[in-house]
Amino acid sequence: MEESVRFEREGHIGLITLNRPEELNALNYDTLERLGNLIEQVRLDAKEIRVVIVKAEGRAFSAGADLKERRTLTEQQVRRNVRKIRDVFTALERLPQPTIAMINGFAFGGGFELALACDFRYAVADAKMGLTEVSLGIIPGAGGTQRLSRLIGPSKAKELILTARRIQAQEAYQIGFVNAVAKDTEELRELAMGLASEILANAPLAVYQAKSAIDRGSSVDLQTGLDIETMCYEVIIPTTDRLEALEAFREKRKPVFKGE
Repeated sequence: MEESVRFEREGHIGLITLNRPEELNALNYDTLERLGNLIEQVRLDAKEIRVVIVKAEGRAFSAGADLKERRTLTEQQVRRNVRKIRDVFTALERLPQPTIAMINGFAFGGGFELALACDFRYAVADAKMGLTEVSLGIIPGAGGTQRLSRLIGPSKAKELILTARRIQAQEAYQIGFVNAVAKDTEELRELAMGLASEILANAPLAVYQAKSAIDRGSSVDLQTGLDIETMCYEVIIPTTDRLEALEAFREKRKPVFKGE
């Protein structure tokens, strides 16, 4: 039987692929465990894997929690699953590497929250997405209520969550959920790989610290944020890559960064 989540590498790009197309890539416990383990491996290999793309097989990015499995669970097991999905998505969000979600189709509930935990989101034009949990008698439990409101503002987040509204990619772009809309899956891949290539041209340790400064500073006051920025800058000063960039500038050539 094929694994529910696959991992591949293309150079310094790590590709995590949800692989339950017949189930619309619904997130059962086994899939979450596999995803969590892969995220940890990626975190530990940050020198070689410098950008991460999360994508999916079939016509859905992810339809969310596996409701077939959910119907068989006890209340205690439901709590376990909710903790697991929240912890896995938090680990994804906290990766030092920039992360890109390729939304190739349906992204509902936990699938929407998976994309939300990434740094960047691209979607095909016919993708449909939304946090639909209240229509199922629950609420978003994998960070949706918190991350979406921080991304697009509390009022708009409430509108989408409290109505369980399903939106198209263009509206998702207009409200700031996705970075761009692709006409088809081929262009979707081009957008994601293009962004990854742009990021890879830069010093990886500097990229990681810049991401960290933005993430850690986004929920604090300005002065604290400036202090965080200073601390992140201090990490970069003794790096070989910083000196390589200065030498490359002097020699009028492109720097060769090694992540050191």
